[in-house]
Amino acid sequence: MVQPSVKRDSVRHHPASGALDEWPEWVRQQDLTEADLPYLHKLLADGFADWLEEAEGFPWLSERRIVLLHPDHTRVAASAGDADAPAPADWSTELLGGTAASLAFSSCRPAHLRGVEHDSPSMRAYDSYAVPIFSRTTGFVIAALACLLPADTPLGGELKLLQAAALHYRSSLYRRFERLFVGDLIRSNRLTGREERRRNLLFDVMSRLHDHIDVEHVLAEAFDSLERLFPLCRPDLYLSQDYSSTNENVKPLAFHQQGMDLCWRAFMDGERREETDGGRRIMAFPLAGKQGVYGVLRLDVEEEAFDDVDVRFVEMLTGAAGTAFEKARLHEQANVLIGELRLINELTQRLNSSLRLSDTMQFANAELLHLFKADHCFILQLDPMKGHFTVMSSNLPALNKEVFATDYGFCGVMLSTKEPIILSDYRSATPISSHLMEVTQSRSLLASPLLLNGEVIGAVMVTHQQASHFSYDNYKLLQVLSAHLGLAVSNASLHAEVRRMVITDNLTGLFARHYLNERIQRKQERDVSGSLIVVDIDHFKKINDTYGHQVGDAILMQVSTIIRAAIRESDIAARWGGEELAIYLPQLSLDQTLRVAERIRNRVEAETAPKVTVSCGVSEWTSSDDRVSVESLFYRADMALYEAKHRGRNCVAIG
Repeated sequence: MVQPSVKRDSVRHHPASGALDEWPEWVRQQDLTEADLPYLHKLLADGFADWLEEAEGFPWLSERRIVLLHPDHTRVAASAGDADAPAPADWSTELLGGTAASLAFSSCRPAHLRGVEHDSPSMRAYDSYAVPIFSRTTGFVIAALACLLPADTPLGGELKLLQAAALHYRSSLYRRFERLFVGDLIRSNRLTGREERRRNLLFDVMSRLHDHIDVEHVLAEAFDSLERLFPLCRPDLYLSQDYSSTNENVKPLAFHQQGMDLCWRAFMDGERREETDGGRRIMAFPLAGKQGVYGVLRLDVEEEAFDDVDVRFVEMLTGAAGTAFEKARLHEQANVLIGELRLINELTQRLNSSLRLSDTMQFANAELLHLFKADHCFILQLDPMKGHFTVMSSNLPALNKEVFATDYGFCGVMLSTKEPIILSDYRSATPISSHLMEVTQSRSLLASPLLLNGEVIGAVMVTHQQASHFSYDNYKLLQVLSAHLGLAVSNASLHAEVRRMVITDNLTGLFARHYLNERIQRKQERDVSGSLIVVDIDHFKKINDTYGHQVGDAILMQVSTIIRAAIRESDIAARWGGEELAIYLPQLSLDQTLRVAERIRNRVEAETAPKVTVSCGVSEWTSSDDRVSVESLFYRADMALYEAKHRGRNCVAIG
């Protein structure tokens, strides 16, 4: 049939039945042509069935046997009609052999033939009527309706009824034609729209794929596109061993896996491979870029639900995904190299700009976690005097300051070998036990000793909960970084030691006087109260004169040791000068301070050799005092010490 070249307007649908009940004007202008006549039999019959259904219950129709005839003189369809009248199989030939139907076709006008004119005796008792049915615009005959009526039936009324039936039938026929015509257009539109949507989708997907510079986003975009287009297919992506993904549809491409021959052939040849299995179509599309093949996309679909157009689309999609994957991989590798150089540069800068050990370790910890995409990072420092490793920095606060013996775990291995360690799976290959690995439930490990002048001064460890997370490139990078980190830790440790020496009295190990003053001043800015004890060794000059200065120094160290043992960790003990020592106790009441002072006095008298005694002056400050200062606090404590000396020494006085 002729297809229109005009625009395709929208078609309205009946809300209840879904039937098309109002066509646009251009549809109603479409018509049948003479070229369509050889193919009209089914359309004429379907239109006749529609007409019979619409005219059901009409009395005249139920009493008449009506036949639909094609212009090629074949009977297309017939109604049941009068049970006494000859069946259509008996009289259709008579009607078509120079009868009313032939007259109607030849004259293009309604025709009437009386029964006496029939050659067949069975037909002479009936008059035959035939009405041509014309196309609606071109006006040629496309069919005819014919019927038999008892002889001598009045002509006028019956012929008009048949003409009305012909018009009614033509209306039903053209409704069927319009539905068929529009249905063809809809199917054509759907196919065209499907192709257009796929082209647009492919363009959109390719744009989004090349917008991504992250491998995981590229893979997710490709899978989302496949699921939208082919919701019933089962896509799996098998990637080569040098890349792993968190996407559940991505798996490693392994030789030993069963049923992977198809994927391996596609991977090695770089071409699509296909096979069928029980009505299913299994295809393998290589994920390839300009530099090589990175994996294989495997689709498992129903054979009838996937045509060649779908195959071409998936091939183009896979090609675009392969190019985007390659670009993202190269970008990631470039970022890794840039990150390595940046981290080395920043570590070096931090080495030159910051000498605080805690800042250096926190910075290194955060950078190592990011660079290696690790779950946990630990930086440990070796204390050779105490013979253990201490966790100085980690992203797991519960393990900070954790202590490990020098012969324990991976730190012990690195201390003895001075070599880095890479472990793919702690669960399946556990050469030694590790508290850090077990607490963090890690499986992958990278570790390297921190060296200075060839000696181990610490260790760095990064872990991940997935097996085989770290690559050999990661192993080499950590080895390079650990050298810079070891130098930074050593420098910061030396700086911390110098600072400790500056603020510490060399003889007693207590803090120096200037450091005590600074700490008290800071405490008074934040706290609401505090107390001070000034301790003076009685007759210290006499001890020096009697036993010598070496014994005097030993006495000072003994008293300092007793003081450190008698106070809290938060208290600050310092050498005030000569034989005078001072202790600041933050937010401690006067009564509690007196008990501390008495404890020190009693222990000094009982534990020193040669035996000495001390006198103590105690003072207190609160935020309600008129004047709060370090000087006033020491002045009152000094006056109290003078009072204790005046009482006869070896006692505690309050200022």
